[in-house]
Amino acid sequence: GARGVRREYGRTYVVRPKGRHLATIVWLHGIGDNGNSWSQVLGNLPLDNVKWICPTAPTRPVAAFGGFPCTAWFDVEETSVDGPDDVQGLDASAAHIANLLSSEPSDVRLGIGGFSMGAATALHSAACYAHGRFSNGVAYPITLSAIIGLSGWLPCSRSDTDIFDEKTVMLLIQYIGIC
Repeated sequence: GARGVRREYGRTYVVRPKGRHLATIVWLHGIGDNGNSWSQVLGNLPLDNVKWICPTAPTRPVAAFGGFPCTAWFDVEETSVDGPDDVQGLDASAAHIANLLSSEPSDVRLGIGGFSMGAATALHSAACYAHGRFSNGVAYPITLSAIIGLSGWLPCSRSDTDIFDEKTVMLLIQYIGIC
């Protein structure tokens, strides 16, 4: 896929809290999916104080699929740890997510979660938060309280190994499986 190309994100679905608004979580779908399918699932969870924001990734050519266009938070060339990382695509999605959370009330805790590629994007966002900046050096603008990753991976793990050092104020826990 063409890197550095500005992508248009799809529709964002919002599930409003049924009780007092204490937390907002942006939930990211996997490759080829959209925000609507997860908004229906998350809306049925017994988490009455959580607002869920479920954006849809841009449609882009995905190299691992021979350039076939589908919704994806970033490009993937290989499913190997040694494969190249689309840092520009990861940063663009992390910035979009931070922007979605930037208008939330100051007394509300903020989190990011996702499934598969969405989990990888959430973990990259957590890495940006922990480092205080995106990979391109721009300051990370929000404070995160939670990260949830289901069946995902940590992109850029070869270059972000210091995310797990003792000075990092945030603990990343990745849950593998189905909730």
